[in-house]
Amino acid sequence: MAYVFNIPYRENQKLQQVMEQIKKDTKLHTYWRCSNVMAIERMGYTDHGPTHVKIVANLGLKLMRMLIDKGVKPSIVKNYGMKNEDAEVVVVLGSIFHDLGMVVMRYHHEIYSGLIALEFLERCLTPAYSVEERAIITSEVLHSIVSHEHPNVPTNRPLTVEAGIVGIADALDMEAGRARIPFEAGKIDIHAVSALSIEKVEVMEGEAKPITIKITMSNSAGVFQIDELLKPRIENSGLQQYIHVVAEITGEKERKIIDKFEI
Repeated sequence: MAYVFNIPYRENQKLQQVMEQIKKDTKLHTYWRCSNVMAIERMGYTDHGPTHVKIVANLGLKLMRMLIDKGVKPSIVKNYGMKNEDAEVVVVLGSIFHDLGMVVMRYHHEIYSGLIALEFLERCLTPAYSVEERAIITSEVLHSIVSHEHPNVPTNRPLTVEAGIVGIADALDMEAGRARIPFEAGKIDIHAVSALSIEKVEVMEGEAKPITIKITMSNSAGVFQIDELLKPRIENSGLQQYIHVVAEITGEKERKIIDKFEI
């Protein structure tokens, strides 16, 4: 089964070349299917397959471009003298490979993801990049994959702009019950209620900070998702000075801002 990825390339020809390789990789598409069999059918978790990674890739790319527009220099540019377009490639690849390890198991899936991604990285980065460039981009993508989980652990904290973005983008896929904090289907608890409370997530240009993330909830229980997952991802991303999160309730008679916390 082939999955369609609608990524806005703009003028980034390298990103387009890489994604053309991704689109025709049957083995990778099969792994995404296996990720969902493991996550949904066997563990009762939410989607960790092609729909999830497509959402994360698009959110990550949007965040990367917004930060670049505000003068933030990507780590691959700062440390290796590469270009902004290469940073976009790192973010997109980190996003689409970050959950591949779910084909093995949930525990330490980020480490398995990095190991499995190696084969696909070499394939999709050829011929767009030279041997040296492929090594650099692979290094950056692997870091973003492994550090997306448990970023509040000092030894696992994202150390690049691109990795910080991948972790945040992953956490933002929480609309309409698509929670990244697993909950058991049919069981009514804070995990399930909070997941189903998130109605809409919008990433937009901010005022106090360059980026505003607006989260609309039907119930205040949705704050659990924000506090438990999104907040630590932002706080430990190295990007907290650029992001303002606003959570708003719509399900009560009187609309009110639950919190305008700057992370």
